[in-house]
Amino acid sequence: MHNTADHFQLDLNGISLSLYCAGPEQGKPAWLLHGFPECWYSWRQQVDPLVAAGYRVFMPEMRGYGRSEAPADVAAYDVLTLCADIRAAMDHFGHTQVAMVGHDWGAMVAWYLALLEPVRIKALITLSVPFAGRPRRPATEIMREASAGRFNYILYFQEPGRAEHELDADIDRTLRLLMYFEERNLLLQDKPADGRLFEDDMQVGALPDWCTEDDFAVYRHTFAQHGLRGALNWYRNFERNWHVTEPLQGQTIKPPTLFLIGDHDPVGKLEAYTLKKMPEWVGDLQQHVLKDCGHWIQNEQAEQVNQYLLEFLDSHFPGC
Repeated sequence: MHNTADHFQLDLNGISLSLYCAGPEQGKPAWLLHGFPECWYSWRQQVDPLVAAGYRVFMPEMRGYGRSEAPADVAAYDVLTLCADIRAAMDHFGHTQVAMVGHDWGAMVAWYLALLEPVRIKALITLSVPFAGRPRRPATEIMREASAGRFNYILYFQEPGRAEHELDADIDRTLRLLMYFEERNLLLQDKPADGRLFEDDMQVGALPDWCTEDDFAVYRHTFAQHGLRGALNWYRNFERNWHVTEPLQGQTIKPPTLFLIGDHDPVGKLEAYTLKKMPEWVGDLQQHVLKDCGHWIQNEQAEQVNQYLLEFLDSHFPGC
């Protein structure tokens, strides 16, 4: 798949956006939005089944990642700007009806795209990150109160330069720890607020069976040019996101939606309240919890994810 995907470099919304696609030119468009710290290639196990079902798959390298531009200004990464990238790319290809799929941060962009584009998005599939409307306060305010002076990785990411100094020092080790570290949960560490994300004694271990060394090389290459600065800037917009989304306050998700999450995904604990409230905000919702599955759901349980995805699309946005 890596060698057969077409590549486009698009000038839109003030940046150069890198995008890969595969499948028949007349196939119905399915957009796959990756999260942190991943890349377009995170969807490698979904491409062939979607193409076989008659879809043309579009996988952008999101703003700040890979060959896409990574503006220096933190404010260039608010959620409406990220949505505008994808809206402009859909316009470029003339898409009037699409299936939208997102994982992790890509899921958050997908949720807001569904609010902004309830007609164009015919089917919405989100993985790992739930939605229950615009919060009453910026999420970082809530996190500071909840963490009560203890370490919180999102709060740690807030100060420009601090996390980059640690994470960019050895990108290979960083990616392996963030994505494949199994002995400790990096998202739920109990330590002082002024700590670092990684401890010196953390060992990376072997890659999981769903990620070969060749696969990992694509992830590594994604961050070779920009490091993780652009990706971290997404986290630095929680307060700005809250302000710019005020016009969307109270709006619910209209497109039919499939939500998938792993039973071992730490986001399930972090977002337990959001998961509980989600049915009130998503009018047509199907959701499934995948067993023996962590956060990297579309790779850890690719076969099951693909089955759910294709069955849902066949019902709500059937292939050609």
